[in-house]
Amino acid sequence: MKILNLYYSATGNTDKVAGQIEKAVWSEGHEVTTVKVTKDDIEPDILAYDLVLIGSGVYMWMPGKPLMELISKLIERYRTEEIKAAAPRRPGRKVVVYCTYGGGHTGANEAVPAVKYMGQLFDHLGYEIIAEWYIPGEFHGKFENLNVAGRLGRISGRPNEGDLQEIYEKVIGILKV
Repeated sequence: MKILNLYYSATGNTDKVAGQIEKAVWSEGHEVTTVKVTKDDIEPDILAYDLVLIGSGVYMWMPGKPLMELISKLIERYRTEEIKAAAPRRPGRKVVVYCTYGGGHTGANEAVPAVKYMGQLFDHLGYEIIAEWYIPGEFHGKFENLNVAGRLGRISGRPNEGDLQEIYEKVIGILKV
């Protein structure tokens, strides 16, 4: 199985999750291509992969700008030949969409638009979205006060070891199915 672990992280929270995904995939004897999106990245051929895990932190309810720009480029790349009416399924092609979020105001609801945005490209390409993961992540910089004042309660230090263990186990579960 060809696996792509594609993500963007501005603060390090999503880096931790992507690293845990990579660790779990390798532990099950699979190879994984892990790509951290930056402004200068080459566009990966996502259709070459059987399983894609795509993630980002949440910034104003959306994924990070570099990942949004990459998704726009991929839409343009695949629009005419690969995106079909009614989005017929590609047998054996699956995607997991995940995000790290702080949710200082309304909790996990602040992360839902980012996950749905990232998943739409894959849904249009016929991938089966098999999971959406929402992982709390601490705020950095000028919003650190929200680490204790938000709807989620105290999120300092997250994603923590428990969060990362849960991700590890979820990846193992997906690979065994």
